[in-house]
Amino acid sequence: MPTAIEEIPSTAPLPTADDLVAGGRPVVLRGLCRDWPLVALGRESDTAFAQALLGYDNGTPVDVLVMPPDAGGIVGYTEKLDGFNYKRFRVTLTQVLQRLALYSRLDDQTPGVAMQSALIADSLPGFLDQHTLPLLDANARPRLWMGNRVTTPAHFDSSHNLAVVVCGRRRFTLFPPEQVRNLYVGPLDFAPTAAAISLPRLQDAADARYPRLHEALDHALVAELEPGDAIYIPPVWWHHVESLEQLNALVNYWWRPEAYPGHVAEPGLDALAHCILAFKSLPAAERAAWKSLLDHYVFDDEDPAAHIPEARRGILGPLTPEVVAKLKQLIGR
Repeated sequence: MPTAIEEIPSTAPLPTADDLVAGGRPVVLRGLCRDWPLVALGRESDTAFAQALLGYDNGTPVDVLVMPPDAGGIVGYTEKLDGFNYKRFRVTLTQVLQRLALYSRLDDQTPGVAMQSALIADSLPGFLDQHTLPLLDANARPRLWMGNRVTTPAHFDSSHNLAVVVCGRRRFTLFPPEQVRNLYVGPLDFAPTAAAISLPRLQDAADARYPRLHEALDHALVAELEPGDAIYIPPVWWHHVESLEQLNALVNYWWRPEAYPGHVAEPGLDALAHCILAFKSLPAAERAAWKSLLDHYVFDDEDPAAHIPEARRGILGPLTPEVVAKLKQLIGR
């Protein structure tokens, strides 16, 4: 059986965002947003929730994916990985809810519907007046994700992520970053979502194409969230998300702490692309040499410039705005 994600009960003191970041591990915060009006309606009924959400819609188009019934609600590729298994539309939130209501009356062969990453400030501005999250800075702009029984395979974000279930139930299966080699991730630059995804389904551990998947599953952490519950997911943790009801809605917040210099939107992915270009084609011995250099200057905890006078540490010193500007100049940004 997979291990349960650590939980903070609703009766415990509320952690700060800095506490979550410093912990560096996924955490479930039970009942964090239990007092949100939409959460109360989501616990009451799908209809009550949907009617209230309609009242916030200002008509701004949102992105929605529609999958054929034979996709099983799993966002992914076509069989030959030459395309994606959905059609994308730009419609209003009201139209999404109408389509979900229509599909909820089907007994079987139901298409999958996934509204993705709708900026609440743009499409549901009134929501923000009654649904606040003091835990995070106001710069963390909430987004709404909504659909029916849809699954997004394991993927990761480069920012810190706090996600709140507001209607329905969602099951989160998380994998530590070091399990990447066992998740059989698809193309980095041709993905059905904003991030690269794991190709096998979690029940495919016996599939000969994915012999190491069982090892990833041995390290999986799992939690099932109900309306009002939240989960913190650190950067680069892989998360597989299953929506379990005919109507599911989630609000998430991505943020990067102010202590992070530069505020580059996707710093890790930019660096990964540079590293692929710079190192991947080199001979094995040369790649190993560069790995040692990167470990020394970037990934090891020991200060590589401790022996250099502070005034002469240059780009190895504290990442002040001046040093960040110099680094960006060096890499041509």
